[in-house]
Formats: sequence, C-alpha cells, structure tokens
Amino acid sequence: MATIKLMHAKLHRVRVTEANRHYVGSVTIDSNLLAQVGILPLEEVEIVNIDNGNRWSTYVLPGEAGSGKICPNGGGALLCKEGDTLIIWANEQCDRAEILSSGHQARVLIADENNCCQEVFYQTLTPNGERLEYNGYQTTNGKQLTSKSEVMVGAEA
Repeated sequence: MATIKLMHAKLHRVRVTEANRHYVGSVTIDSNLLAQVGILPLEEVEIVNIDNGNRWSTYVLPGEAGSGKICPNGGGALLCKEGDTLIIWANEQCDRAEILSSGHQARVLIADENNCCQEVFYQTLTPNGERLEYNGYQTTNGKQLTSKSEVMVGAEA
C-alpha cells in the first residue's frame, strides 16, 4: 500500500521572539516546546506566519529550555518579524494500510503570549469498521470538546 504524509506534531500560535538572518538557516525553538509535542532537533518542519501569510520549511535547532525562544534563522528570518504569530508543524511518512488498521495520533500544543504551553491535546484517527474516525480535540484524560466525524476508507478513498 502507499506511503502517506500525516502531521504528527504542531506548535500552534507561537510568537517570534527574534529573527536572525545572519545564521545558516533553520528555526531555533525552546527545547521544552519541542519535547512537549515530540519534534526532534534537525527534524524538518513547515511554518506559516499567520500575520502575513508567508510559508516555508526548514529544520529545527533546540533552544534553551524554558526560554520561550522562537527564532527563525537565515532566509526564514526575512519572512517574519519579532512578535509575529506562527504555526509550526512536523509531518511523518506513514504506511497507509497501517493507519487504516491501527490509527494515528498527532500532538498539538497551544501556546500563550509568552510561548508557554497553554494546553496540549491530540488529533486522532481511529479505525471503526469500514470507517476512520477523526477526533479533532482529545486531551490526555480523554476529554473531547469537538464532535467526531467519520470518513469511508474503502478502495476509492
């Protein structure tokens, strides 16, 4: 079966603390934030600046734990400024058949205005017979705040 790309981790609404265009690429992120969603140093991430619409991909460097640092480096520094709000996510390659039989879970961190964790939740895909159930908001204690939806997963899907 095919390999597909699914999001596995997201930092939602983090703020740029500095932008360093005189560095050789990447984005430096507080290592606590990375650990809370499972993004690894050197992992490729996608970034969108929700203040101006700029999008780019780069790799991650770990910043000082607890610093709240979000620092686009190199060319990425030209696409934002201090104070801009970003969404940063990482994808992983998955075997489609494995997802259909076992499901998938992505961890999402919502940051406050100081890039501290306000909340962590999961977005999940759960097999349910001939359907794949999507849950957009599930906390570690199982609390669900959004309704579930299902999609067919037959041969045409």
